[in-house]
Amino acid sequence: MASFRVGRDPLGAAAELAGRILVERDARQGRARLAVSGGSTLGLAGRLRRSLPAGVWGRLALTWADERCVAAADFQSNRGAAYREGHLDSRDPPGLELPLYLDGEDPGQAALRVCARLRADFQDGLDLVLLGLGEDGHVASLFPGRPFRAPDGAAAFAVLDSPKPPPCRITLALPVLAGAAAAILVAAGEGKRAALARLAQGDPALPASALASLTVFTDLAGLPV
Repeated sequence: MASFRVGRDPLGAAAELAGRILVERDARQGRARLAVSGGSTLGLAGRLRRSLPAGVWGRLALTWADERCVAAADFQSNRGAAYREGHLDSRDPPGLELPLYLDGEDPGQAALRVCARLRADFQDGLDLVLLGLGEDGHVASLFPGRPFRAPDGAAAFAVLDSPKPPPCRITLALPVLAGAAAAILVAAGEGKRAALARLAQGDPALPASALASLTVFTDLAGLPV
């Protein structure tokens, strides 16, 4: 069951916990492995870049929980937005960054490349996942009522018929997200109340319900937790 933390600054509280987790994992392993989604979690990534000790950031292995199959210059690109908005900076890179989609790449080939790199550079594991929550309850590009896993059990797969535009995406599979040592989800605003209530009740239709190590940060009081 997820742990819920309610406060007026969910992003700041989430960044504080995320920083502690990454520093601890870096001390234990010699580096930490992080996956970031889009939306508000891009701001989390920026806070971490600016607040983590330089050595920790410089050793960090960073990838994305999901990505739209669009050029990095497109406003819909999570990775592109992270750089355009200054959350990530090419002059201050993490130790390693694994993009889920490269400009012009075939989605199927992108998923194969990502799986190979996750195996080689991340040892098929993550220490922390930073997620947002859609009003429909989706996380990454895992949508309720759609597959949460690749048919062949791969760590990442292409979504070719997303119910939200654009239809083509690359996402980490649920077992990879659920296997992370810790997961943080940030969801603020009344529009997220219904999905958060379902998550608080452990609704199995929501992919986030499968994340055993999940901490949810929100500004919404009165949830059934």
